[in-house]
Amino acid sequence: MATPFSHPQRRPPLLRQAIKIRRRRVRDLQDPLAQTAQELEPPSHHLSPEERALLYEEALYTVLHRLGRPEPSHVREASELLQYLQEAFHMEPEEHQQMLQQVQKLEKPIFCLKATVKQAKGILGKDVSGFSDPYCLLGIEQGVGVQGGSPGSRHRQKAVVRHTIPEEQTHRTQVITQTLNPVWEETFILEFEDISNSSFHLDMWDLDTVESVRQKLGELTDLHGLRRIFKEARKDKGQDDFLGNVVVRLQDLRCREDQWYPLEPCTETYPDRGQCHLQLQLIHKRRAPAASRAQPSYTVHLHLLQQLVSHEVTRHQAGSTSWDGSLSPQAATILFLHATQKDLSDFHQSLAQWLAYSRLYQSLEFPSSCLLHPITSIEYQWIQGRLKGEQLEELTASFSKLLAYGLSLLRQFRSVFPLSVPDSPARLQSLLRVLVQMCKMKAFRELCPDSTPLPRLVTEMLRTGTVQWFHLKQQHHQPMVPGMLEAGRALLSLVQDIIGDLHQCQHTWNKIFQNTLKIDLFSMAFLELQWLVAKRVQDHMAAVAGSPVSPEMGESLFQLYVSLKQLCQLDPGPTERDGVLALDGFHRWFQPAIPSWLQKTYSVALARVQRAVQMDELVPLSELTKHSTSAVDLSTCFAQISHTARQLDWPDPEEAFMITVKFVEDTCRLALVYCSLIKARAQELSAGQKAQGQAANMQCVVVNDMEQLRLVIGKLPTQLAWEALEQRVGAVLEQGQLQNTLHAQLQGALAGLGHEIRTGVRTLAKQLEVGIAKHIQKLVGLKESVLPEDAILPLMKFLEVKLCYLNTNLVQENFSSLLTLLWTYTLTVLMEGAASQRSCPLASSRLKTALQNLEICFYAEGCGLPRAALHTNTFQALQRDLELQAASSRELIQKYFCSRIQQQAETASEELGAVTVKASYRTSEQKLRVELLSASSLLPLDSNGSSDPFVQLTLEPRHEFPELAPRETQKHKKDLHPLFDETFEFLVPAEPCQKDGACLLLTVLDHDTLGADDLEGEAFLPLRSVPGLTGPEEPGEVPQTRLPLTYPALNGDPILQLLESRKGDREAQAFVRLRRQRAKQASQHAPRPGR
Repeated sequence: MATPFSHPQRRPPLLRQAIKIRRRRVRDLQDPLAQTAQELEPPSHHLSPEERALLYEEALYTVLHRLGRPEPSHVREASELLQYLQEAFHMEPEEHQQMLQQVQKLEKPIFCLKATVKQAKGILGKDVSGFSDPYCLLGIEQGVGVQGGSPGSRHRQKAVVRHTIPEEQTHRTQVITQTLNPVWEETFILEFEDISNSSFHLDMWDLDTVESVRQKLGELTDLHGLRRIFKEARKDKGQDDFLGNVVVRLQDLRCREDQWYPLEPCTETYPDRGQCHLQLQLIHKRRAPAASRAQPSYTVHLHLLQQLVSHEVTRHQAGSTSWDGSLSPQAATILFLHATQKDLSDFHQSLAQWLAYSRLYQSLEFPSSCLLHPITSIEYQWIQGRLKGEQLEELTASFSKLLAYGLSLLRQFRSVFPLSVPDSPARLQSLLRVLVQMCKMKAFRELCPDSTPLPRLVTEMLRTGTVQWFHLKQQHHQPMVPGMLEAGRALLSLVQDIIGDLHQCQHTWNKIFQNTLKIDLFSMAFLELQWLVAKRVQDHMAAVAGSPVSPEMGESLFQLYVSLKQLCQLDPGPTERDGVLALDGFHRWFQPAIPSWLQKTYSVALARVQRAVQMDELVPLSELTKHSTSAVDLSTCFAQISHTARQLDWPDPEEAFMITVKFVEDTCRLALVYCSLIKARAQELSAGQKAQGQAANMQCVVVNDMEQLRLVIGKLPTQLAWEALEQRVGAVLEQGQLQNTLHAQLQGALAGLGHEIRTGVRTLAKQLEVGIAKHIQKLVGLKESVLPEDAILPLMKFLEVKLCYLNTNLVQENFSSLLTLLWTYTLTVLMEGAASQRSCPLASSRLKTALQNLEICFYAEGCGLPRAALHTNTFQALQRDLELQAASSRELIQKYFCSRIQQQAETASEELGAVTVKASYRTSEQKLRVELLSASSLLPLDSNGSSDPFVQLTLEPRHEFPELAPRETQKHKKDLHPLFDETFEFLVPAEPCQKDGACLLLTVLDHDTLGADDLEGEAFLPLRSVPGLTGPEEPGEVPQTRLPLTYPALNGDPILQLLESRKGDREAQAFVRLRRQRAKQASQHAPRPGR
């Protein structure tokens, strides 16, 4: 029986139907070579020695009988390809040379050009209708080489095929009527012997049939058609018109060509004759190797592909690299040559690639993405009828085996795709894509119609694999030595591994399965694993319940409890859950262990505190960090307690409150224990130190450590989340119980710490107080010749040195406390000094200067005590006293009159009476003019119920106006409302009138003939307010001024007392006597209540 590639029988020239291979419809295509029934190959890709030898012979034959120019990316040299084959088939050099010689002796194949005339476009219209009825004549011209690189360079001739190639080697296409763009899609096999001197020729003709003039005139469309009729009338009847030709040298062709060729003209009349689309392929017929003769081409190509791909993978593995799926240029060249020479269709090449890759993927390591291309190609070209029964069975088996293998990988994805390998997620995703694409193929649905949906299969595999992984992990953590403690540690390790796996599922794997198959791997794995964990934990806790909990067992149980909390926190929610979780309420299993946990926490913390204090040398950590190592260790210890409390986070509100109370109680107790230990440590270290400064350093570190501890304790409400706890226990505790319990504990601890800190700071302050008192005493006892500014220098230098040292060694809070104590003590010493030196202005001046400088020192430009803390009541009183004591007698007198002027301004009552005056100053005359107008409502001082008043006018203070004698008005008999209407002028410069305390003293007296005059009252008119001294130089209308009368203070004025203490100052004593006399007079006639 002849095959489609058999030689055609001889037919009449030109009119016979050409022997050809028409391109069948896709559903009719089959493998071009018959296949024999074979059993499905096992997944193994290894060949027997006999099979390997036959396949090697086939590969060598392919390389030796290569046709066509190489592709740009292919290997040109045959020696390089032969060397590659020797390596790929693991052939020894002698064996390779022997096989090569044998292949070279084999009969050459029949060389053929498989030419497919697909279509043409833009051809000439030769008929009167403007169209043509084109057909093609094609063949191989042998023995005559074409000169030049293109047909255009040779002499043009018409009907090359018809006149040059023998008729029995000429082939003809069908005639496509009335078109300028014919489509043929016809394939022909053209044999040739020598590629170097053979050329492919194609002539395109317009079929000319015999028609009557009437028929032609009916088809006439334009003037060109009419000229065509006249032209045809002059030629022979039935002569076809030449449309153009294509001539290609075979040696210029690649193995496969698919392109548009221009139709060459025979004359220059119509140079543009259109294009013809040709597919040209250089193939073999009757190949000599045994494999080609015994096996279908598809099977041989499959085996060759498997062998070369296997070599590519192993070669990369030997170089410690992974194969990326790209074939080497040598392998790609050999496979391309073999498929082309055997004339394998693209579909069968894709099928062979799929079968080879799917088998190799199950035994070799390479990217699963290599399977996507053949899957896509098969899906694109799939029609079931093109494959024979054994090929369908082989494809079905490949689907089933790859699906089963892929599911087995997914079942073990944790070990097959470990995250320790960077590209594992990408590899898993690639495998899922391959499985998804395979199951979506039309071929898979037709060949495996009863297959379970892929998502369901994968879900079941993942669930099974999760359970298997759990049991493997449980077996891996099985303790070598039996015992409850070892069993607990093994269970803890198992839970921690499960948490790590769930984290990987949540953050990495779940996204891959969700995006590819809509499978929630994380939720499924969590539900399976938490059920398995709950069963193991319950069994373990039941075994532990019968024995007391040792510290080691308590620690193991606590770690297990914390791990279970972490596991439960991964709960994805009730989206796919039926009922409650197996781990719900697991904390109740650990309730008996809580006392041991709390005791262990306190014991460990206490041991750490004791060890930290014992190792502490009481040296600051750095210039900026002024506490020692034990304070840091204590902070870490308290942080660990808070961390333990957060880890415990007991779900039951009432029990959680009691646990928190215990944590706070233990923390406060540790704080007070630390204070006792650190003080004892300081005494221990100071005992061996002779230098007093070293002991002070340690004392500074001790109070700094306590201050740091106070800050740490103050953070307990935040660290133990009291607000959240208060919200949780609000429904089970009485209102205010948390405040009364936890806050009371905290405040008690802070109060104890505050007392310890104040005691330590007071100890440091006492060391300075002695020096401060000594320097202040020396300050008072210095000679009169020493200036106050110089007298305070020793005190200031002492404070500068000491305070700078303490500021360097104390934290700011403790330094401020120290400054407060020192400031209070300094004020006390200064007050004592001021009281003892009350009568000595010089000593008081020194104390005043000292107070001013000490204020600046303790303020320290805002770095010391704030102004509000410095300006206490004591400071303000001392400042006032020293201001007076340091003043001279005249300054005191001046201050006295200032106070009386102030008293006058504040007096509104006229129960003693009042005087009315008008005063003005004329600058040009330097005269003070006073008009005493009247007095009113005077007190009756005589026995007859009346008075004899007159007014004495003096300018005070007298030392400012020594030349001006007092003036008096006329005496008025028995008149309580006298009208004086008298004017007095004082010649006085303006300057003394404008000083503080300068005033006109109006003393209203009752004239007594027999005894001393009685005092009615005093009034003070400040001179600086007199018109002319303020405002315009020449005042206009002078206003009247009404001054209520006042009495001097009956209880003694402090200024007068101070002046009285200066016994050696005559001026002071005279002033005091006068004022005392006035006060005595006032006391005799002071008004009684109810007048």
